[in-house]
Amino acid sequence: MKKKTTSDALKIMDQRYFDGKPERQAELEQAFAEDAVARKIYTLRTKAGLTQKQLAKMVGTTDSVISRLEDADYEGHSMAMLTRIAAALDKRVEIRFVPIRHTPQPVHEH
Repeated sequence: MKKKTTSDALKIMDQRYFDGKPERQAELEQAFAEDAVARKIYTLRTKAGLTQKQLAKMVGTTDSVISRLEDADYEGHSMAMLTRIAAALDKRVEIRFVPIRHTPQPVHEH
């Protein structure tokens, strides 16, 4: 069965790099998740009016650790650290399992 041609750049990239390649799709989903965590930490911190240094002090770490956690390329997020950050910001961590997307979609804030 021949694939329908398209001029949509996202569809072309999806077909070329992800369609039928579950390992690549898993890598993309992981990147989306890491980006979402980094953005959420940044958003919560800035909404609280805190600098990285101030949040770090509240959490008992360094500002360089907070900086790394806010970097979308960082892969070392731990539940323990996320829980400490949440507690410092009067929040709690909530984990959800959602269906896997089969086409790349932008991550939206809640």
